Amino acid sequence: MKVLSLGSVSGLKKEHALLGSLLALWGVSPQLVQLADSTAGYIDQSIWLLVMLGLISFMMVTGLCWWLLNRFWISMGLPQIGRMVMEFKEMELWVQLGFYLGCFALLLFAAVGCLAAVL
Repeated sequence: MKVLSLGSVSGLKKEHALLGSLLALWGVSPQLVQLADSTAGYIDQSIWLLVMLGLISFMMVTGLCWWLLNRFWISMGLPQIGRMVMEFKEMELWVQLGFYLGCFALLLFAAVGCLAAVL
């Protein structure tokens, strides 16, 4: 039986770079808004900061959930994730599509929840 290897957890380099750039942008965004429009008040600057804080919190919650999933997956002795992916690819197309849409809806609701909690 074929087993797909997904590599180590350290393959999250793109996500770490995006999170770091959002944190850096969060620090300088009030000055950027002030440079773009000198009449901008503190409220105008704070709205963008809150949206960015919502994105940052969503990325941190998603990363924490992935880490917890890996920890629980190993401790419960479940099959390897690569094997589960190979089994998933053998499902019918409409079942795969339903699963993808369900996962997308849950991620979308989590992102809206993080944004609503910050705003």
